[in-house]
Order: sequence, then C-alpha cells, then structure tokens
Amino acid sequence: MPLSMTDLIGYLAACLTTFSFVPQAWLTFRTKDVSGISLGMYSVFTLGISLWLAYGLMLNAWPIVIANVITLALSVSILAMRMRYAQS
Repeated sequence: MPLSMTDLIGYLAACLTTFSFVPQAWLTFRTKDVSGISLGMYSVFTLGISLWLAYGLMLNAWPIVIANVITLALSVSILAMRMRYAQS
C-alpha cells in the first residue's frame, strides 16, 4: 500500500528533525565537551519528547512514534553525557 502524502510528509519531517540530533550526540560522545549544553533545556526537551512519544502511541501515528523513539534515545544520551562529563 503506497504512503499517503500526509504520511510521506510526516516521515520526512520526522527524519529531518530526528537526525538533526546525530551530529550533536556524536560530537559530545567524541569530545566529551558538554560546556555548551544546558542541563535545564535538555531535561525539559527530553520530557517533551517522552510526551510526544506517548501522544504518538495513543494516536497510533507511526511517523511520530518512530521519530520520537530515536530522538528520545539521542536526547537521553546527550543528557547523560551532560550529567557525566560536566565540570562540578
């Protein structure tokens, strides 16, 4: 069954916004430099992504679910690195 235009746009948007986090996660993992990462912002952002994931699951909206599972994993990774590598 071919994708509808709505689903196609949803998947494209999901890919673009989700994969925009990959360079930050990779750079942080590689350099362990978290000086420019706000703990408050990433905490609130991660909670927001969790809620988007719950919303997508409730709607059975797979573009939202898939994108937010990946984005949540990336944001939790960045948040964990921020908490681990931050100077006290």
